[in-house]
Amino acid sequence: MYDVVIIGAGIIGTSIARELSRYDLKIALLEKENDVSMGSTKANSAIVHGGYAEAHAKLKGRVCYQGRRQFEKLNEELNFGFAPIGSLVLAFEEEQKKGLEDLLENGRLNGLPDLEILDHDAIMEIEPNVNPEVKYALYCKGAGVCSPYEMAIALAENAVANGVELYLETPVKAIEQTKTGFDVIAGDDQVFNTRYVVNAAGLYSDKIAAMVGLNDFQILPRSGEYLLMVRGSGSAINQVLFQMPTKMGKGILVTPTYHGNLLIGPDAVNEESVDRDTHAERLLKIFKEATLTTDKLNIKQFIRSFTGVRAVSTTDDFIIEESRVPHFINVAGIQSPGITSSPAIAQMVAGILKDAGLALKEDPSFNPHRDPIITKKELAPMKEILPLLDLPLGDPERMVCRCEQVTEATILDAMHRGIPVTTIDGIKRRTRAGMGWCQGTFCRPRVAEVMSKELGYEIDPGFDIEHSGVNRIGKNEIVAYIEAHMNDE
Repeated sequence: MYDVVIIGAGIIGTSIARELSRYDLKIALLEKENDVSMGSTKANSAIVHGGYAEAHAKLKGRVCYQGRRQFEKLNEELNFGFAPIGSLVLAFEEEQKKGLEDLLENGRLNGLPDLEILDHDAIMEIEPNVNPEVKYALYCKGAGVCSPYEMAIALAENAVANGVELYLETPVKAIEQTKTGFDVIAGDDQVFNTRYVVNAAGLYSDKIAAMVGLNDFQILPRSGEYLLMVRGSGSAINQVLFQMPTKMGKGILVTPTYHGNLLIGPDAVNEESVDRDTHAERLLKIFKEATLTTDKLNIKQFIRSFTGVRAVSTTDDFIIEESRVPHFINVAGIQSPGITSSPAIAQMVAGILKDAGLALKEDPSFNPHRDPIITKKELAPMKEILPLLDLPLGDPERMVCRCEQVTEATILDAMHRGIPVTTIDGIKRRTRAGMGWCQGTFCRPRVAEVMSKELGYEIDPGFDIEHSGVNRIGKNEIVAYIEAHMNDE
């Protein structure tokens, strides 16, 4: 029997799994996809938010800063990539200053010690490429950027190393209550007998809750599209740049990513179902709105569009509680700032489980450290890379990906960390092979070659693309479309 079964291996499920792995418990982490971080975690703004935007009256407002202040230590332990570069909420009209003052006051209610309103000159000093028409900005020094899928992978690897049992491609089909807890039926009708269930199923958490008769909330998908620019383009700006938030979200942002790309988006569209396609009209509108923030945007640097889908609950707040069904814990509706809040949410869930009767006895063998697969680096001159491209298969120094300069040794390291990695996209998220200018045109067959040799069976280079079911606007198409319509009214 398991002490706890966690359903969902996104940033929330992996955070909870890693937090609970500190204790002498038998834990299973179930994920319906073929890897961790496959839902909202792999497609979002990658921002570690300050904690001023969410109302103090809401749970998501109160836990955001509690999570944010843990990122530095977590990154030291798990090496997933975090940079506290700061953020600015920009105001271009005098009357918007009141909105910044309201955000400042709300942030202070939420416990933030690092907020101030800057005037025009102070803004231009720290962000010289911002639109010079800016009048005021709310500056949060400790906000930053991270790599969310790398974070979830790191959390999962560390949890597995500390005894958590991870089951991929194991969708939950039913949950039956028993005298001692629950039987979770998943995968090929495998039965997980457990004392407690933690529902961290993201976009599907309402469906999981309904399996035990709970219909207290519904999840309403909200999509947001993004444009990602080539590595190095992020140097145009220094901080995360927000426009004034609206009731639908924090507005269009322009930000450097942790690895130096420039990211623009998202918009916000309520959907009836999960839709991860991208659309030229929406991307054009996003790009146009982003030019209000800075004119240092070059659509010819575009490499990829993507859509993130947020799990908005009908409560419009995080749901973190033991439900009316004893020992069944809902962790649902975790939209933005979910990544930032995730460390605090995990601790909160541990406390709920303890209050519900689960004994939390610390495991003296718990190891909080996880070595990095990759680290942030400057790319070497291509002339130094060219000779390494032609090394034979099996040479650890062989350069498999030329754009992001990923070696065979790095790919093999990613495959031997306690989590089965069976897809090229799984390697991409761990190593950045395929995230460069050519978007895998060169290296996908080479990555498949390394994986096939290591796994002992053939890996299809086109599997992830052909089976994703997602239609993304291509590079040439969106560049041509935006150039043609940029000046349209």
